[in-house]
Order: sequence, then structure tokens, then C-alpha cells
Amino acid sequence: MASFPADKDLLTASLPPSETYRAAEHFRDRDHEFDAVKFGVWLFLATEVLLFSGLFVFYAVMRMLYPEAFIHGSSLLDWRWGLLNTVVLLYSSYTVADSVRCAQSNDQRGLQRNLIITFICGLLFLFIKFVFEYYPKYMEGKLPGMWYTYPNAESNYEPLWWGLYWGATGIHASHVIIGLGLFIWLFIRSRRGHFGPRHYNAVEGVGLYWHIVDIVWIFLFPLLYLIH
Repeated sequence: MASFPADKDLLTASLPPSETYRAAEHFRDRDHEFDAVKFGVWLFLATEVLLFSGLFVFYAVMRMLYPEAFIHGSSLLDWRWGLLNTVVLLYSSYTVADSVRCAQSNDQRGLQRNLIITFICGLLFLFIKFVFEYYPKYMEGKLPGMWYTYPNAESNYEPLWWGLYWGATGIHASHVIIGLGLFIWLFIRSRRGHFGPRHYNAVEGVGLYWHIVDIVWIFLFPLLYLIH
């Protein structure tokens, strides 16, 4: 039986946006667009690696020049909070990876559930960082440079250590905040049916970004919290 155009339009209108998605005009098809988008995300992540690599090089040079300041400064950090935040981010890496799998298998509830859990993990990370780490250090005068007023310093270069601590963890925290905004964006779009087996570019791109955020923290945790 021949199908009428009206019936075809009605069927198309009943499909979720992920099923009717068409690649932008400058791409051959959706596969071409997916590969290009993923390559662009990796290029962006390469610039992120360069940013944090500069911090790590600065850390290595300063620790070699002023080991006493770094050892004493690290001893004033509570490694238990750092370890808890590490566990939180590692779990969020699993949930964001599972959200990509759910999008690929068209598990919409699983996708939305994993996005919510990852968002909560990011919020928990920031809560621990600001309430149990940043605020006490601020009150005790463990601040960078000219704002350093902590009275029990063992080295004149401890303000340098605290400058590195606040700078590295602050830049990382800003990336976590950006990630939270992206997860809100993904969740809203997932509620509208924008992601599925035929289209999940944004979910995978944000997932890759979040993995880089987690990997950077895995390096920061031992370098800052465990050197003493």
C-alpha cells in the first residue's frame, strides 16, 4: 500500500528529535559531523592539558628551589578531605561514562539519572572544597602573596606555596563549575529527547571534558596533599 505524505509527516513528528536530527550542511552526514565534533573536543582538551602542564612545571621548579616551604605547607593540608574529593570525582567519572552508554542504547531514564548523579558529585566536590578547605584557610591567614598572615610559618617562601595551592585548585574548581553548567544544559536537552543512538555528540564531548577535570585532580591530590 502506498504511503501518503501526510502519514509520513505525522510519523516523523512523533519521533524524538534525536531520531530526526540532521547534520549541519557543511558535513556529508552525521558520522562525518560526529568525527569532526569529537576531533574539535580533543583539540580543546589539548589546550587544557597545556594550561595545567604549565602549573605542574612551575610546581616542579618551585618545589626543587624551596622544598622546606612546600613540605610544611603540605603538612597543613588535611589529606582526608582531598582523598574524599578524589573518590567523589572518580565516581563521577563512572557515571558520566555510563551516561554516554545510556545515550547510545537509548536508555533515557539512565541518561538523565547519571547526569543528575554526576552533577551532585560536582556540587559535593565544591562544597567540600569551599566549606572544609578554603574557608578555614582563609580564616587562618593561609593566603597567597601579600595576603599571607599565618603566624606559624617555617619558611619565608610559604606564601609562594599557598599561591600555587590557591591558583591550581582555584583554576580546577572553576573547571568543575563550568562542568556543572554543562550538565544542566545536557539534562534539559535530554528531557526534550535530543540524545539517542543516532545523536549523542554533546553527551560524549562533555564526558571527555569531565574526564580531563578528574585526571587533573588525580595529579593535584598527591602533589599538594601527600608530599609531607
